[in-house]
Amino acid sequence: MGSCLSHEKSLFDQVQVGDITLSNRIVMAAMTRLRADPKTGVPNDLHVKYYSQRATAGLILTECSAVSNVGNGLSGSAGIYTKEQAAGWKKVTQAVHERGGKIFLQIWHGGRASDPKISGETSLAPSALPIRSYDDKGVEQVGPVPKEMTKDDIKTVVEQFRESAKLAKEAGFDGLELHGANGYLIDQFIRDSSNQRKDEYGGSVENRCRFPLEVIDALIEVFGAGRVGIKLTPVGRYQYMYDSNPIETYSYLLTKLSEKKIAFVELMEPNDGEYIKKSHFKPGKEQIPNVAKQFRSVFPGIIITNSAYKADTAAKVIQEGNADLVSFGTLYINNPDLVERFRNNWPLNTDIDMSTWFAGGEKGYIDFPEYSPQQDAKTQKP
Repeated sequence: MGSCLSHEKSLFDQVQVGDITLSNRIVMAAMTRLRADPKTGVPNDLHVKYYSQRATAGLILTECSAVSNVGNGLSGSAGIYTKEQAAGWKKVTQAVHERGGKIFLQIWHGGRASDPKISGETSLAPSALPIRSYDDKGVEQVGPVPKEMTKDDIKTVVEQFRESAKLAKEAGFDGLELHGANGYLIDQFIRDSSNQRKDEYGGSVENRCRFPLEVIDALIEVFGAGRVGIKLTPVGRYQYMYDSNPIETYSYLLTKLSEKKIAFVELMEPNDGEYIKKSHFKPGKEQIPNVAKQFRSVFPGIIITNSAYKADTAAKVIQEGNADLVSFGTLYINNPDLVERFRNNWPLNTDIDMSTWFAGGEKGYIDFPEYSPQQDAKTQKP
């Protein structure tokens, strides 16, 4: 009898994601780094070098980029709502493509998480509910109260996403990831702790998912379903977020997204940390211990998982079949050649200075060297 050898999935497999063929299953996760011009939100030469250094990732997901001024509450965050911003991003996409990489823009609206002191406008949200948190002494802290969006506001924001998608296409992006996670506007509509509307955009699961799906449709109109993905945090607690029945809520949403045949969903596993103390909500793991595994049956398409993975744990989750790709955040900050380090079992650069993450400038951003086998990773100099 002949033998049949089955292929064991690897992080380094070529993989088809929607309309895009990726060289491997390793994804650079979207990370806010605040290096754009704080007045204009235009990316610059630092962005060009930062992303091109990391172009060997199967897919790069950029930092979140706002679709409007009021949607951007972070000084130094990039945008995608002006021609100048698109021109800045075009230099980035060209540099990544020259190195053979693929890059999706993470498109975003902050909702109630946008800071009125930065935008100069009252923030928008599904309901007029501020972000709450608790300090180490248990004292409640209350953020600015947002404006509850009217139906006209909702239509306007959907159009802003559509127009920003057009700019992203002009800028040369391979696709888009809608930021539907971490307590920002899309997430605020999905979950019942932040959406207490009484109209067709609130209440039932179907109603709460209506606006996110309208935005997805707008993005699909511009890029096509095979170049649109979404990031979700079903049990994330960041920014005072909670849903009373995340299995029901996200099973419905993921079923609808599957029907639309989008390129992928990126699902974050429970990683509550300090946010549990700050929110007083039960830990996410008590609701859904394994997010990707829970929703694999309702979303048979491409799943990207994110959960502080290392090379071995990432390889395991791929082999088990609960996800198709793995996104890495922190490891990509100081290991621009992460794919090569994983592939060759080279040591990771462990030098990390969190004070540089959002500080601006080159330090801690583009000054990490690629690994040289002749030198110890910790002592390399750029």
